[in-house]
Amino acid sequence: MKRIFLSLSIAAAPFLLAQKVVGLEIKEPQKKEQPAVISKDKVKMYNDNFQKFVIAVHSSDRAAVDQLLSDKVKEIVTDDVLKKVKEGIDPSQKLEVSKVGYYVTMDGSSHPNIKYKYAGNSTSQEVVSAVFEDGGKILGVMPVKKEP
Repeated sequence: MKRIFLSLSIAAAPFLLAQKVVGLEIKEPQKKEQPAVISKDKVKMYNDNFQKFVIAVHSSDRAAVDQLLSDKVKEIVTDDVLKKVKEGIDPSQKLEVSKVGYYVTMDGSSHPNIKYKYAGNSTSQEVVSAVFEDGGKILGVMPVKKEP
């Protein structure tokens, strides 16, 4: 009896553990997303606000910095954070727009993003990236770490 039960369980095991295989065919190729563009007027407004922000940070004018920052980040931006931003940007060199695009945050919303480099230096790489609200207020400034 044990032998019969053992042989039946061995014979039935492949049927109990079998998986159904389904063929999948893609009929339409995936469309590539077209990069969203930001109007020149908006880029100019964002750039003007960022230049004012850089001047305010280097002159340590906290009131001017707070006017340019978004309400979402005012409370978490401390003097130490502003000091790191100040150290990451050389005030003696002028910044120019390198790339314009969008930055997607963790909550899935996208915000305008402008990457800057130093003007007049063709070998210059991106120095800082700034993320803005649609109204022009600054959500974040991320200096690129300098390699020694």
